[in-house]
Amino acid sequence: MPFDLQPLNSPNINPDSIDSLIAQHESDTRPRLHQLWNYYRNPMHPCDGPSRRHARLAQEVGLPQRLTGPRTLHHDDRASTNREIVIENDIAWRVQTMVDFMFGRPITILSTARTPELRRTIERILDRVIEASGGIALLSDIGLLGHVYGHVDLIVRADLTPNALPDAPRTDEMLLATAEHIRLEPIEPTRGIPVLDPADYRRLAAYIIRAESSGIESARPDLTPGVSTRLAHWLTRKTTRTGSHSETRTLTEIISPSARALYINADREPARLLDSGPALVSSTDSERGPVPVIHIQNISQPFRFPGLSEVEPLIPLQDELNTRLSDRASRVTMQSFKMYLAKGLEGFDKIPVGPGQVWATDNPAASVESFGGDGASPSEDAHIEQIREAMDKASGVPPLASGVVRAKVGNLTSENALRITLMGLLSKTARKRVTYGRGLAQACELILLALHRAGALTTDHADRQVRIEWPDPLPRDETEALNAAQIKLALGIPRERVLSELGYAPTDPGIV
Repeated sequence: MPFDLQPLNSPNINPDSIDSLIAQHESDTRPRLHQLWNYYRNPMHPCDGPSRRHARLAQEVGLPQRLTGPRTLHHDDRASTNREIVIENDIAWRVQTMVDFMFGRPITILSTARTPELRRTIERILDRVIEASGGIALLSDIGLLGHVYGHVDLIVRADLTPNALPDAPRTDEMLLATAEHIRLEPIEPTRGIPVLDPADYRRLAAYIIRAESSGIESARPDLTPGVSTRLAHWLTRKTTRTGSHSETRTLTEIISPSARALYINADREPARLLDSGPALVSSTDSERGPVPVIHIQNISQPFRFPGLSEVEPLIPLQDELNTRLSDRASRVTMQSFKMYLAKGLEGFDKIPVGPGQVWATDNPAASVESFGGDGASPSEDAHIEQIREAMDKASGVPPLASGVVRAKVGNLTSENALRITLMGLLSKTARKRVTYGRGLAQACELILLALHRAGALTTDHADRQVRIEWPDPLPRDETEALNAAQIKLALGIPRERVLSELGYAPTDPGIV
């Protein structure tokens, strides 16, 4: 699918490299990422083969064939077996707990601009952009995608025109209204393809976003080159169109430091340019700039662009846990009920077994023997418990973090004891706050750069720097928090910031 890259005006990308990156992503990267998501989500799929079960779960792919049976040739299902299948998704609650520790409470973005008035304006604008982009739900999505896939990319969309505002004095209301035209959108790694700078793997030379759609031209008849700069928003959501005559098409957006181009192609057709425009906001003083895409690693990986996923190291342990739980379920099924072996009793299979039942026979050698019943299996229970403990160590998330309190945790009457118990999770959360915080700060810098290029808010590089204040993930003692607030006020820390840390706003009723 050759691409016409002339609108991008970038010497670092060429059609051959774009085709090669897309082919590698579709054949290698995307299937691996889909496996990570399936192990987290564990979706249920209907069985369309000869299986007696109505549905199967995604994590069953890791079970041995002695439990699931051999995979058939004509069905994407496994042959029916008499074994019990038990899937306990330990990955999902661990990942969700880590996300809750990261973004369970709102963060505070503080500007480091030179004047107090500019700092307050910038903070209000950034708060308005993030709230318009989803607020805390946006941050939770960023955290979830990063934890599952190992990284997540954010793109800044700015539907702004340079010097669109009048020359009259610009009020805060006008700036906030302009900020509503800026969006911060997460890109799922299954659809985002980075084009790395040959001189530095940490920098983007360009970025590719792909999305599949059915019948999009009939759904949007006005899709012609240069019609709308908002067409790129179609790439951030999946569109489907049912019908036997609908044709699957692929939308591909390529973003360079100076421009973006949107292409559409059908099967066995060359890519056709659909729309083009500036990458962020065009400027007369600097046409080129950074690619408006921010790359966030979940946990940094040395000399690699992708980060480390929280799901990947848990997959072997999850498969082993599901295997042993399925084996135990089969054993319990076989041994939970009494079974009887009758000798010398004719028609015993037709005689009901129950209280007060009398069996009679003339055969002196007749007998009835019982067997079965559940028996203890200490080694099996110990092995399952050791697997769970291995998952605790691999993920850093003990059951206590999700509210499961066991007797062995000791005395948790103090905040310090709770912190010691959750030290592994807290340390990992603090480590990830560095990468996520850096990414959010870069996103805020791009938002302010877009406003600067549009002539809405004039700032320089120093004024666009921000600091992220993270809330404590653990509940704090109210008395200690109030005492700490009084000490901070005595040290001269602004009153608004102290109230924000306590969860109050200066405009709340009762705040004097």
